[in-house]
Amino acid sequence: MSTPAPAAKDQNTPEEAEKEFHPKAFPADLIAAQLRLAELYAALHPHQQGLAWSREEHPGWAKEEEERGRKHEGRPQSPGWSQQDAAAYDRLWDELREAAAAVQCHDHWARCRAHGVKGADLVDVHQALKHAEGAVPTLAEAAALLAQGDVRAAA
Repeated sequence: MSTPAPAAKDQNTPEEAEKEFHPKAFPADLIAAQLRLAELYAALHPHQQGLAWSREEHPGWAKEEEERGRKHEGRPQSPGWSQQDAAAYDRLWDELREAAAAVQCHDHWARCRAHGVKGADLVDVHQALKHAEGAVPTLAEAAALLAQGDVRAAA
């Protein structure tokens, strides 16, 4: 029976790897989930801008006089949303909720808490993820998400 060879000095044991935990060294799947979340927000915003203010057909209401310092601007008539617009909106929101859950429920956050990252430091790590390389669409990717009619001319 032979004795196993000792581990090489340059290889980390699982215990040593846990000691060297860096909260801002995000796993690839977490960065991919954050990128997906950012892309969905980028797609939802212009879609919302093109929708009528009311999902259902609504007659609107007239502007009212100022009352107790508050202005009541009123709303124009709304034709409502088409079935295609409503379905696209609902699909985007469903995907966005799933992507947000994938980011917020990732095991990385439990590891951060297990290593004593909490409070303001944990918030800082969450914010760092939003700006991590690969977690934000590049300018070209963001432009591809926008339809031509979504881009406003610069003043």
